[in-house]
Amino acid sequence: MKIEMKNISKSFGTNKVLEAIDLTINSGEVHALMGENGAGKSTLMNILTGLFPASGGEIEIDSEKKIFKNPQEAEGFGISFIHQEMNTWPDLTVLENLFLGREIKNKFGILDTKAMRKKANFAFEQLGVKIDLDKEIGNLSVGQQQMVEIAKSFLSDLKILIMDEPTAALTERETERLFSVIAGLKNQGVGIIYISHRMEEIFKITDCVTVMRDGLVIDTQKTKETNVDELVRKMVGRSITDYYPPKNAEIREIVFEADHLSAEFFKDISFSVRSGEILGFAGLMGAGRTEVMRAIFGIDKLKSGTIKINGKSLTINNPAQAIKEGIGFLTEDRKDEGLVLDFSIKDNITLPSTKDFIHHGLFDDKTATTFVKQLSERLNVKATDEEQIVGSLSGGNQQKVVLAKWIGIAPKVLILDEPTRGVDVGAKREIYQ
Repeated sequence: MKIEMKNISKSFGTNKVLEAIDLTINSGEVHALMGENGAGKSTLMNILTGLFPASGGEIEIDSEKKIFKNPQEAEGFGISFIHQEMNTWPDLTVLENLFLGREIKNKFGILDTKAMRKKANFAFEQLGVKIDLDKEIGNLSVGQQQMVEIAKSFLSDLKILIMDEPTAALTERETERLFSVIAGLKNQGVGIIYISHRMEEIFKITDCVTVMRDGLVIDTQKTKETNVDELVRKMVGRSITDYYPPKNAEIREIVFEADHLSAEFFKDISFSVRSGEILGFAGLMGAGRTEVMRAIFGIDKLKSGTIKINGKSLTINNPAQAIKEGIGFLTEDRKDEGLVLDFSIKDNITLPSTKDFIHHGLFDDKTATTFVKQLSERLNVKATDEEQIVGSLSGGNQQKVVLAKWIGIAPKVLILDEPTRGVDVGAKREIYQ
């Protein structure tokens, strides 16, 4: 299959997000799609898979014009899109997730479980993985869940697979397993569109790379004919020579102490953090990093141990109490835990500090708006204005809104859990600064 997107444009109201885009995808090719958050990558793929229509241009598949009315129609044609936030139901089994909305029934209208199991097992055999069909999705690792999403694509005759930041939450071993699967799909003639900000992955597994910036295609070339510096320059429109400049904050007195903390998934954790210091927590997925931070923030219950801020012992039973004591927590799951997607940028940023804008029983909207504008400018949040709905922002700009929310409370201690997951190289530098 050969897909040609020609002169594609897209506007949302007066906001033009794509302009004159040309993109060609071939069978048996791994094609990287790169660009800053908000460059238009996801919008372009959503047009290809029928989530919403283009404002202009046309799509040709094997030289015939084609417009998909919805993602289901695209899937039926062999084009599948695995989003960064996977579309699975945690309380349903693997088998139920695979066939949700596409159940196989016998001539009497009764579910043909045997046929579904046979088809599911065949899909996993093609991927070279073994997964228990009766296990609930929520009990699988992120890597296994991703394999379920890919297997779902195999239920139809897969021709083009789109993957958006597929390794963002994977362990090193799961990443290598995924790369092996991608190589197998490529050998079977499947065309793969690979969206990622991770340069080492681009140069390891892709054949060619298209760079987008501000809704335009800047360049398409063979991956082996370019380099990291050139790609970054095309992505951000300038050279970045010093990605992470030296820290110049003065490290002073101890501001936070954790002493012999224990809970359900960890035990006897002790550490301290000084004012002006960045303390890193490393470990494989499931090692307990996130669980420790959730307990400190009052989401999960501690069984034993003490927490001190500025030498004062605290008992933190919930997040509201943690915020009151000056602790902020940027969670690894921004969409389910970090943001209210239907709220505006302003509402999200002011959520933990609402009381600061209430005067004489009324919310001071003017002061709040000024406050949000200052934070948005500081973090370079790309949006029409502070009233824009957060769910309509790119992933990187959503992450900046979460960070702005916690900077806004002027925390004594700020916990950042995977703060640059799914974030482009320019935004990573901005978050670091």
